[in-house]
Amino acid sequence: MSQSQQTQNLTLVQAVRDGLYTEMKADDSVVVMGEDVGKNGGVFRATEGLWDEFGDDRVIDTPLAESGIAGTAIGMAAMGMRPVAEMQFSGFMYPAFDQIVSHAARLRTRSRGRFTCPLVVRAPYGGGIRAPEHHSESKEAFYVHEAGLKVVMPSTPYDTKGLLISAIRDPDPVIFLEPKLIYRAFRGDVPEDDYEVPLGEAAVRREGTDISVYTYGAMTRPTLEAAENLDEEGVSVEVVDLRTVSPMDEETIVESFKKTGRGAVVHEAPKTGGLGAEITATIQEEALLHQEAPITRIAGYDVPYPLYALEDYYLPSVARVEEGIRDAVEF
Repeated sequence: MSQSQQTQNLTLVQAVRDGLYTEMKADDSVVVMGEDVGKNGGVFRATEGLWDEFGDDRVIDTPLAESGIAGTAIGMAAMGMRPVAEMQFSGFMYPAFDQIVSHAARLRTRSRGRFTCPLVVRAPYGGGIRAPEHHSESKEAFYVHEAGLKVVMPSTPYDTKGLLISAIRDPDPVIFLEPKLIYRAFRGDVPEDDYEVPLGEAAVRREGTDISVYTYGAMTRPTLEAAENLDEEGVSVEVVDLRTVSPMDEETIVESFKKTGRGAVVHEAPKTGGLGAEITATIQEEALLHQEAPITRIAGYDVPYPLYALEDYYLPSVARVEEGIRDAVEF
């Protein structure tokens, strides 16, 4: 970011809105669609003001039918538009799963390149906001497993706008999962102009020498806090924010591990079958001879996401992240 570039101090959800506005202003083929995204501005106000600016033709209120939202958006994308479909919560996406994995992800391959699917599916994900059932899941692994989909999970306002612009401009479908726990938790400088944060590139948020900790989305903040606390104990923690979980930045993951020789992964999704296992396997395949201790996985538990009375026990806390890092460092 150049020093002369004008910036604004935005929350993460405001950065979503700014990214949508920027691309809609620049490209008439970009449309926003979903439940209550129009005059109401969306359940989290991520589309606030867009209906006033662009009208019914480009900010489309849909019925409460996720399969219909996804299917309509896929057809629009195949015909040359760039729809951004909002699902109110990621836990509501399951009726649209068939459309996303059977059609959006396969359209390029099925048509041998004749059609592409420049579609973004936005959804708030994750827990910590005291919501009822189906509002707090973190099921990114479902979509990472599907070839043909890119999966993005930002952690800062700057990255959110830049990654969303990159996702909208991408010729293939992108699942854009937004950490609603930190929608309004803090602010950051975001350029007023358009810019891209490349998909598939991780960011080293904190340099360290003793252990590499890999995370993304809402878990980036407690991980950084744990790293700061452990610094006082003489443990130097490197924190790698994946930003895009598919495609995953294997080069940054492996190079960081080669430097430290120890690793931990933090995510709020269930431990079994989560991305921690994929990251661990990648390190085993590419950097085994650098490994000095077992890689720890600090994750959600293998149970249905609990109601709010037990939510704080389920989500990885700063204390639990610290404990997991110590397990690897002290081995």
